[in-house]
Parts: sequence; structure tokens; C-alpha cells
Amino acid sequence: MLRVGFTRLRIPLRSRSHGTVKYLSRCALGRPSYLNGSFHGRDNQISSTLGSCWTLGLLTGSRSISSAATREVVSSEQLGVTEPRGHRDIPIANADDRKISILWGPQRWSRFHHIWLRDHCRCSGCFHPVTKQRLLNTFEIPADIKPIHVQGSADGLEVIWPGTSTESHSSVYPWAWLQANTYDPAPQTTSSRKILWGSKIEKSPPSVTYTEVMDEKGLHKWLTNVETFGFCFVSGVPATSEATEELCERIGFIRETQYGKFWEFTADLSKGDTAYTTMALGAHTDNTYFTDPCGLQLFHLLSHTEGSGGATLLVDGAYVAALMKELHPRFHDLLSRVPIPAHAAGEPSALYTPSPPAMYPPLRYHPETKELVQVRWNNDDRSVMSHLPPDEVEEWYQAIKIWNELLTKPDSEYWIQLTPGTVLTIDNHRVLHGRSAFDGKRRVCGAYIGIDEYRSKLAVLKEKFDGVDDNSQNKAGRPEDIRSIWNSNL
Repeated sequence: MLRVGFTRLRIPLRSRSHGTVKYLSRCALGRPSYLNGSFHGRDNQISSTLGSCWTLGLLTGSRSISSAATREVVSSEQLGVTEPRGHRDIPIANADDRKISILWGPQRWSRFHHIWLRDHCRCSGCFHPVTKQRLLNTFEIPADIKPIHVQGSADGLEVIWPGTSTESHSSVYPWAWLQANTYDPAPQTTSSRKILWGSKIEKSPPSVTYTEVMDEKGLHKWLTNVETFGFCFVSGVPATSEATEELCERIGFIRETQYGKFWEFTADLSKGDTAYTTMALGAHTDNTYFTDPCGLQLFHLLSHTEGSGGATLLVDGAYVAALMKELHPRFHDLLSRVPIPAHAAGEPSALYTPSPPAMYPPLRYHPETKELVQVRWNNDDRSVMSHLPPDEVEEWYQAIKIWNELLTKPDSEYWIQLTPGTVLTIDNHRVLHGRSAFDGKRRVCGAYIGIDEYRSKLAVLKEKFDGVDDNSQNKAGRPEDIRSIWNSNL
């Protein structure tokens, strides 16, 4: 076990960028009150390891601790400092030969390997404060690296690492950041922000106004609605292609495909796709033939004259997947495991298939959180199912039949007749869309936005308006336009 405390220095002290050095000295008051509860088995080991009480002290001035220092502990009296009060909430930290253990409270702890902590140092010498890129050479960290000194302070966990022959290296890790990135034990999964819905969503569908989304707060509201519900309407949009394209670009770069960049279409089969007809289209997601299907799809009905029909259909794929998992777990398993090849082959100059061709099932779940992350379904674009195991062929056809029945249940379908001035935004990784047959002249414009562009814009807006992505370090003496090095996305 490493002995925690400052050591007497045998070389001159050097200044370091962190300024004030904080330390802990042993307290004669015994164990903290929240350690008096019962610990069993593994917990008892943690409590015995971390059972010593430490109180916060302060050493003024800029100093560096040498790796050549001895193990003789210097008391607070020798240093000529007083111990501040009011730090009972500081977690207890201690180190052994391989890990640093942090006791957050009764039976709540985390362990971090020394090499992991050294690799994640975010001082300006190890992590560029502007570009947010690593500067430390990870591959030069000794496999058996051990800290010289470990302490807890109001700022976080402070660790002194061996460095050169004349000076050491200091790292500080905010407590909130450590809690957010704990891996031993594994963190508990947090509940999703998604709200699943069926046909009753028609009573109060998510929507914002065009005036709102021209402001960043309204843009945040718009994209948060898409994240929560999988779709959102924007009302009051000028019924022109130019205004619609400008609206799309509020989110990010428009993704160009074989249909063009910003597209406008009628039922003239100018492109080899059934969208360019008057036919009804069942619930589907777009771009199943791409390795990376688009993230968002935006539609704006500019006009519909001399005819009727063409109502828009929306189905929450996450809702239907949850139904199938509950009612038909075996068939749900097939749809989340068996990949479906797809193609786009209506244009003589283009032939799209995913790469590899048969790697993507209709339902894709996160391997750790088990949350549904993508629905990928368009039976019209499905290619030959020649890769099915012989003993699963009939079951697979049963599975997609039940999937289709759940998609087309009245309780699952939300129908709406779009009108000029209302733009529909769809999360193409979650919500399926379709339409009823129509006649007359119908003009629709729209665009695709990549999933990464959408997520990037939403993350930036969350930084600004939610204040939840910097692990409590968001506004601490930092200009608004400079991202914290402790941002949870980094």
C-alpha cells in the first residue's frame, strides 16, 4: 500500500503550472461517520483500505514534487499551514500497487488503474486545451507506473506521478468526471430520454415555429424534440425551396445522394424510385442500401393541386420493437440478429448496396446499454436472403410478418395530412415513414442530414443550454466559447 502524504524533499522545489498544491494530512479523529455502517466481503476490504481519515490542508506557492523524494512524511505543523474546515463531502482516496480506490459513500466506490489515470491526465502538457487532442505519448507510460502521492481536495483527485530524474508530474481529476467515467464497478445504465408513442401522439405532436428555430434556443428545442420523440414539425415556414433549404442548413451540412443535394420531386419517375410515383408507400426507413443511412430526413409539401390523398404516415420503430420484444421475444431476436441485404438499382448510373452486403439487421441494439440505436427496414429494397440458415428460413418469414402486422396496427400508425408551410423532420434511425396513394400534382422538397452532423449540432446546443456535459466544470472561469477539457463527450 502506498503511504499517502507529502515527503521531505532532497532537491530544490520547482514551480509548476497548477499553482497551489493541496494535500491531506492524517486526522486523529478516527473514521468518518459514514464509514461506521456495516461492510461485508468485498466492501469490507474497501473500508479497511480506505478507513483512515484525511483532512484537507493547503500549501501556498507554486511547487513541484520530485520523484527522488524520500518517504518521510512532513506534518502540517512543519509546513506552517492551517487545516481549513467544511470539507466533509470530499471522497476518500487511497492507492495500492495497481489501482487508486475512491470511496464515495457507504458501499459506493470506484477503482481506477494507475495506467488508466496517467493516460487520462488533462493538464496542458498531456492534452491540448484548444484542440482537445492528446499530447501524451500513451505508449511510453510504464506498464507498472505507480503514483508517488495521492490526495483528495475540493477540486478533485490529485495525483503526483514519477517523471524525470529531477521533477514529477501532477494530475488533477474532477470528482464528477471520475464518477461519470467509472468502470470498476461498471456504471449503472441511465434511463433513455426517448418517449415511445403510438397513434395517440396525434393529440399533441412535438412542434416548434419557424420563428423559434431561427434562434439558437428554438433550434435546441427543435432538435431535442427529435431526440425525444423521433420527429418534430416546424410550422410557419415560407412555402419555398429556398426557405426550406435554409432551414435544413440550420442543423448542418446537407448530405448529397443519387437524388441530389437538396431535392424537389413530383410523381414523374425522374428518378428510379417509387417515391417519384403516385403509389402508396408502406412504413419504411430510407437508405437501407447505404452502409451509413442518413440521420435526419426533412419533408416540405410545397403544393398539391388538382387532386387529393398523399397523407403522411409515421410509425415509432422503437415503440413497435418494444412491443415485439414483449409479445414475441423469439421473433424479436431474429430481427435483431439476422442481417438483411438491400439495394438501390433504379438508376442506370448507380448501384448501391451496403458494404459488407449482409451485415445489418433491422433492429440494432447498443452492446452495453441494450438500448435500441437503429431501426433499418424497407421491405421494398430488400435483396435476396440467400444467407439464411436452413433451419431459420420459415421462422424468419414469420418474424417479418409479425413485425409488419405490428407496424400496420391502427394503434401504431400516426397519419397526418401535411400542408404548405409545415416542415416534417424525422429521425431516420428510429421513425418509419410512408404515405397514402394520391392523384393530382404534388410538389415536395427536402433533404437528408447525416447522423453525425445532427448529433454534433445537438451536442453543442446542449453544452450551451443544458449545462450538463462538462461534469460540473462548465462555467468555472472559462469563456463561453471555449469548451471544457472535462466535457463528457471527450
